[in-house]
Amino acid sequence: MSYTVALNFEDGVSRFIQCNPDETVLDAAYRQQVNLPMDCADGVCGSCKCHCEQGDYQLGDDYLDDALSAEEAAQRQVLTCQMVPQSDCVIDVPMASTQCKTGCETFAASVESVAALSDSALELTLQLDNAHGGVAFLPGQYVNIEVPGRDARRAYSFSSLPNARRLSFLLRNVPGGMMSSYLSDRARPGDSVRLHGPQGSFYLRSVTRPLLFLAGGTGLAPFLSMLEQLAQDDVRLPVRLIYGVTHDCDLVKLEQLDSYRARLSDFSYLTCVASDASQAVRKGYVTQHLDDSQLHDGDVDVYLCGPPPMVEAVLHDFRRRAFTPASFHYEKFAPSQTA
Repeated sequence: MSYTVALNFEDGVSRFIQCNPDETVLDAAYRQQVNLPMDCADGVCGSCKCHCEQGDYQLGDDYLDDALSAEEAAQRQVLTCQMVPQSDCVIDVPMASTQCKTGCETFAASVESVAALSDSALELTLQLDNAHGGVAFLPGQYVNIEVPGRDARRAYSFSSLPNARRLSFLLRNVPGGMMSSYLSDRARPGDSVRLHGPQGSFYLRSVTRPLLFLAGGTGLAPFLSMLEQLAQDDVRLPVRLIYGVTHDCDLVKLEQLDSYRARLSDFSYLTCVASDASQAVRKGYVTQHLDDSQLHDGDVDVYLCGPPPMVEAVLHDFRRRAFTPASFHYEKFAPSQTA
């Protein structure tokens, strides 16, 4: 049995390698043409030091304290020349991917469908070409998609489950936007599309405490991927989602969210609409619908994705409340307008 190891480089690129039983991460990476930093490969120099974000592993005793101190090891610093995974792992590499003679992977796919979910949201579904078994990524990450016929790329978060050949994306429909115009006016099933990635430090970590997801508009996309992963893993800790939009018609994918109530043992969500003309039960902004039961006195992992004004508003609200979650991960998105 092999283990999947995600290597997250400091330039945002992620590469996924397979590590065989009793194989070190360094050896597995070199076997798969990823040149992680290394001088000695014997646990002496410390040049291969990285941080293991999640997963189980063994280090053994065959390294010097000068290369990795006991305090560093307690903080999950690792030497990749000594680290032998015991499960799937995520490793932060303190170096750009280009310095390790690697970079984003490129995938060829074709358009399966484009659906207008509302005036403001599109759902793009792609099918990977037969040469690819699936795209490995961490739930919450994004990929850069080339705009067919144009020398441009746009970044979109996966809304589908990792390692599948069928990929889905929830996109904001930007009037005059390069990708939006292609999808709305010219896209046809079978069109060829190229993807580059995955990338991003916004992804689902190991679940050890309650989760609070805060989504704005099409910032819902990465949470759909996360929820699908949580359902597949049968996570039983509380998961709460607050989903805010500008207008009533902007609320999308509610049936899918409803399905997670049955598939997850302790999941609930609520929606709110900012427009004064809204007919929604809850009006206003996400920050107005946060209560103490969702915050768990700080014993909660918070994930936030939305447009910059929303993200800034949540950050300001947390400071006002003097609220510090156990962990906090957020991502802003600002869609490009026109060519």
